Amino acid sequence: MTPRSYYDSDQPRRLVVSEITNLRRYRGLLRLLVRRDLTVRYKRSMLGVWWTLLNPLLTVAVMWAVFSTIFRFEIPGGVPYVVYVLSGVMLITFFSQGVVASGSSIVGSAGILSKVYVPAEVFAVAPALAALVNFGINILLLLVVQLIAGVGIPFTALLAPIPLLFLVMFVAGIGMMVASLAVAYRDVLDIVGVLLTLTMYATPGFYPVTIVPDRFLFLIHINPLYSYLEVFRGLVYGGNFAPGWMWAVMVFTACGSLLLGAWTFSRSWRRLAVLV
Repeated sequence: MTPRSYYDSDQPRRLVVSEITNLRRYRGLLRLLVRRDLTVRYKRSMLGVWWTLLNPLLTVAVMWAVFSTIFRFEIPGGVPYVVYVLSGVMLITFFSQGVVASGSSIVGSAGILSKVYVPAEVFAVAPALAALVNFGINILLLLVVQLIAGVGIPFTALLAPIPLLFLVMFVAGIGMMVASLAVAYRDVLDIVGVLLTLTMYATPGFYPVTIVPDRFLFLIHINPLYSYLEVFRGLVYGGNFAPGWMWAVMVFTACGSLLLGAWTFSRSWRRLAVLV
């Protein structure tokens, strides 16, 4: 006879350990939710998953037309603007979409979570992984553009998954924090949307950091996403390693975000399990 598992609301949770255990135990559901997010996103679209490639290309085309021809941005090191802006758009879009989707996942899954016991963190992490799949597809597009633009593909591109892993941790942690708060305060999602817009403009994704006046550079440097972007760019097309402090910021914010997100879930999991 197959042993049955029971849900005990008084069972204590251990920080991070319980979340990782639940993700491993419900990995089948996690895969299903990732697949659902990928298919539902383009369910009624004529181009389907091709929008994953077309969307950043259209965005880059508009930015290239505006900033490289009108404002004539020149990227240090002679990097073609199309490569520079595509890498920035990809990473910033991944971050924004992942945080929004993860942050709204608990509220959006209230119908399931209020009837059946399923670890809430599974629903919060799945959108981040789905966004990572889309980002993986876009990396192939970036590599093709690099070849066409004559930049080539350096051997350091093999290490590109490292910053992506930390970025997923960063997104998942923030997503869990936002999701926990959004259960009690729905306007949190609107506030997060505004903050993400500010983060986009505070990250040199479509403009070179050299145009930023010295007195405002600290705003760029305190933005964690800047370090992720520079580490990623250095590996995927620069053929170099970003300064050590950027790697340190990346590791610290990723681990800190994940721990804080797990702690938030550990503190509010009973409320999440009985959504009202």
